[in-house]
Amino acid sequence: MTQLIPPHEVIVGRLTQQYVLLPNGEHRLEAPGGNALYALAGYRLWQMQPPPGLVARVGVNYPPAWIDEISRHGIDTRGIIVQEETLDLREFIAYPSLQNRVTDQPLAHFSRLGLPFPKSLHGYQDRSKMLDSLSTPTNFTIKKSDIPESYWSAGAFHLAPLDYLTHSLIPAALRQKNISIITVDPSPGYMRAEFWNHIPALVNGLTAFLPSEEELHSLFHTRSSDLREMAEAIASFGCELIIIKRGLGGQLLYDNLSHSFWELPAYPNTVVDPSGAGSSFCGGFLAGYRLTYDPVQALLYGNISASFTVEGLDVWYTLDALPLLAQRRLEVMRDHLQKL
Repeated sequence: MTQLIPPHEVIVGRLTQQYVLLPNGEHRLEAPGGNALYALAGYRLWQMQPPPGLVARVGVNYPPAWIDEISRHGIDTRGIIVQEETLDLREFIAYPSLQNRVTDQPLAHFSRLGLPFPKSLHGYQDRSKMLDSLSTPTNFTIKKSDIPESYWSAGAFHLAPLDYLTHSLIPAALRQKNISIITVDPSPGYMRAEFWNHIPALVNGLTAFLPSEEELHSLFHTRSSDLREMAEAIASFGCELIIIKRGLGGQLLYDNLSHSFWELPAYPNTVVDPSGAGSSFCGGFLAGYRLTYDPVQALLYGNISASFTVEGLDVWYTLDALPLLAQRRLEVMRDHLQKL
């Protein structure tokens, strides 16, 4: 499927082959996943047109049927770069409980649940806790030349978690093209105390920086443990909005222009699979910001996107939601917004 209309918004991120084990023994094996897809699903919940663009690097082993499926869900796939080599796209996540997420020792978790260990997971290494490089690109690093020419006319870009090089170089390239709305969901690989001196340049000029609570604590280490203090410190480097994702605790927004804090609890529903909730929130936030240009309203859109994502077992589950139900949830959560 070929879309000829340039996208108005673009998501840059990872596409993975996902293995997820849930506390009740339910599981998803060798399924399409990755932060880019979850962000796109959260964005597409709000029926945005024209189709958003996707930029990601995969190997020749990424199933073509999965790219077709992405296209069928209303995504412009011209930015998927299929490299002429096999890449390790595996992503393993286990939830001993819905509040506890682990990404290593897959054999132990399959054994705990009495499930046969997939041959396709043999030799798996958890790279999620590795420190990013300041200078060496990975197979998944996005370069300026990876972005299709038609995408440069987009009004907004969201960068899902990737490596430090992508997040430090791509926003500068976007600003050179006069793209003013740039949001970044940081990577755990550089949200470390070791990267503290590099963060000011990375966040300067961003519309929104969307770390998790855990990532902020990791970055600040002994500097601070107060979320509001941390948000103000990051914003002081030249970022308009700081949104702290708090899992089941909802979100905290700091608006650097008005110097105001807003808090929103998570939508009260039954959580089936927490995978991708943070990325889905980011996609919904971008959609809400583009629709309203109001960060507080955008917070609501992101919150509702995440609420649908956690209810299902599939990366595209969010898109099965009825538009009226999404709007109804939006109205319900307006009453739970609190200015601090």
